[in-house]
Amino acid sequence: MTGLDRSAVGAGTVAGSGRVVAATEGSVRIGGLGEPGTVLLSGPLPSAGPEPLDDHLGRWGSLPGRDGDGVLALARASRLDGRGGGGFPLARKLATARESGGEPVLVVNASESEPASAKDAALGAHRPHLVLDGAALAAEALGVSSVTVHLHRRAAAPLDGLTRAVAERRRSGHDGVTWRVSLGPDRYVAGEASAVAGFLHDGDARPRFGAAPLAVVGPSGRPTVVANAETLAHLGVIARLGAGPWADLGWGASPGPRLLTVTGSVGRPGHVLELTGPGTLGDVLVAGGLSAPPGAVLVGGFAGTWVDGDEAWQVPWERSALSCLGAVPGCGLVGVLPHGACGLVESARLVRYLAGESAGQCGTCAVGLPRLAAAMEALAAGTFRRRALRRAEALAGELLGSGACGHPDGVVRLVRSTLSVFADDVVRHLAGEPCRHADHPPVFAVPGAHRVSDGRRRGGRAT
Repeated sequence: MTGLDRSAVGAGTVAGSGRVVAATEGSVRIGGLGEPGTVLLSGPLPSAGPEPLDDHLGRWGSLPGRDGDGVLALARASRLDGRGGGGFPLARKLATARESGGEPVLVVNASESEPASAKDAALGAHRPHLVLDGAALAAEALGVSSVTVHLHRRAAAPLDGLTRAVAERRRSGHDGVTWRVSLGPDRYVAGEASAVAGFLHDGDARPRFGAAPLAVVGPSGRPTVVANAETLAHLGVIARLGAGPWADLGWGASPGPRLLTVTGSVGRPGHVLELTGPGTLGDVLVAGGLSAPPGAVLVGGFAGTWVDGDEAWQVPWERSALSCLGAVPGCGLVGVLPHGACGLVESARLVRYLAGESAGQCGTCAVGLPRLAAAMEALAAGTFRRRALRRAEALAGELLGSGACGHPDGVVRLVRSTLSVFADDVVRHLAGEPCRHADHPPVFAVPGAHRVSDGRRRGGRAT
């Protein structure tokens, strides 16, 4: 086990009968795949590959029988929030779709468009049946018998794990669900819920927004629930542990365990960890190999929020505590910036990447984001002046809330936190004196430049 409380035995440890032993409430446990103290990640080590159905059932036992009302009540009692970034309660999605009329559409969103996040990939590649358990329960709640599992085309490991798991269930007739696998574009915005729903309907993987939420009416004209892979895996656990014991494995406004991806200046960039109990960001960073606060931490994703390293070390990984710093858990990304790197240079790289990953379907993204990226690059290079910075800040204000989707809002959040957390560097760069760390090697593995495409289907789907 990594991190704290190394002697603890966590939930997900299986007794001889196959029952799951609940973890001790209130203690902090952090571990990776197959390590003690984990719940979703408990089981075989990564080298074992996808866990077969028989082994999965041997550890967890069969899903307890529940009708649709029972599943909905369980989701509501647990307060399970979406783990894909939005944090929207799963029970509310399910209830809305049930009440909206027509046969609902259910989609497992395992596409994980955030480049540095690996939690959904870890589940798909190693614990696929836990994800499918949750999807089968959600299908029961919605009264449907068909589920689509959606991934990006290049997601080799999770695609292999999930397609194997689907094939096992088809052969055994395990849950009576008709499973379908869909492969979509490898683009940042293509994993957004409405983009996924749109791709499944007409092949256009761009975000789309109407007056009603997807759970009321999706692009197909039917109520559509797009649920994150981690979210559904938790539902599979909740059905076995119970809503209360599962919620007690979290803390405050963040019930249940949480999966985090630690990246940047750490020993194992992309390492997925599971946190149970009242842990701080410092606890997570210690589990990631750090012994002292870093320069800064990027919380929630590339379009997330910078937090000063000393502040981050103390803050609980809990929604209300993070909100006090202007941050949200997002996709669970924890990006570490060392003291020897320049936050302005790193942020400029991120903003340029995000500007190039827009759907290009409105002026905010097509024109506004590239302008903001150019401004951040000029600031990082030390060629910006104070008047130009004021114009860039005004541009950010204009972009906020003006896009057809939430993509520009995330970029603005990143820019504003950059200017705040790295304020001293901003002063030096504005004076034409870039800090001595400006030539530090890149910290985050930002994908290369991408042309703006229309996001339409290339090469069809796999079933």
